[in-house]
Amino acid sequence: MNKRIKILVYIPLVLVSIVMIFPFLWMVMNSFNSSANVFSIPPKIVPDLFLKPGMFSNYVSVLGEFNFGRYTLNSFIVAGGSALGQVVTCTLAGFAFAFMDFKGKNIIFATILVTIMVPVQVTIIPEFLLMMKLNWLDTYAPLIVPSVLIGSFGTFMFKEFFESIPKTMIDAGSIDGAGSFRMYFNLYLPQSHAQLATLFIIAFMNNWNDLLRPILYINTEKLQTVTMALTQFQSQYTAKWNLLLTGGVLSIIPLLIIYISLQRFIIQGIASTGTKG
Repeated sequence: MNKRIKILVYIPLVLVSIVMIFPFLWMVMNSFNSSANVFSIPPKIVPDLFLKPGMFSNYVSVLGEFNFGRYTLNSFIVAGGSALGQVVTCTLAGFAFAFMDFKGKNIIFATILVTIMVPVQVTIIPEFLLMMKLNWLDTYAPLIVPSVLIGSFGTFMFKEFFESIPKTMIDAGSIDGAGSFRMYFNLYLPQSHAQLATLFIIAFMNNWNDLLRPILYINTEKLQTVTMALTQFQSQYTAKWNLLLTGGVLSIIPLLIIYISLQRFIIQGIASTGTKG
């Protein structure tokens, strides 16, 4: 690829990157603005609180007055519990579909894959009625359990990955007298670090950003998640935009840290999914 072609390729990529990152930069900049300066006309590039006394007043207000630290911890509990649960159930299911023979295996697996195309809004009403019968309302159980039990993507990913591992390992394990669970735990899981990290990150991000289930199931203020906490900066007619944008920045920081530190596993895990031989 010569220099001119590289320039023609990189210019659109840079422009698209700028367009995609601009909303986040705008949110960060306005977290250092007072409420009157967020939508000032003409727009100001430099926030009015930047490098001035009270520069971090929005952050102090959000973390102190609105107890945003507590809501962040709640989201960590929900998202972390859901992600860890998905890792366990999806690895077990993927191993079973990859190596075990049982009646209706293909039909069950196809049914699990079909659920990927079913929006959560379609099943949320019967799910709510079930949670009400179980007396789980206003607890974290309705936020964690459905996510743990429905891991279509993770099951598919691990099934494909486990099938790509030579079956001679199964034969060797059988000769040594290892049972199915021992082979799963000692032989196959140690080779799937990239897939484990990939599924954990995706499940964590999905549950961290979920708003529908927390609104339906959580009534107690101290149990609210970050997504619910962001709604307190809005009312029917007005919004505290400087605090809302500050809360948005704080809610994104944990996701950025997790994603940046583990992003190589996502690329590695997705690249190896479906590759057999």
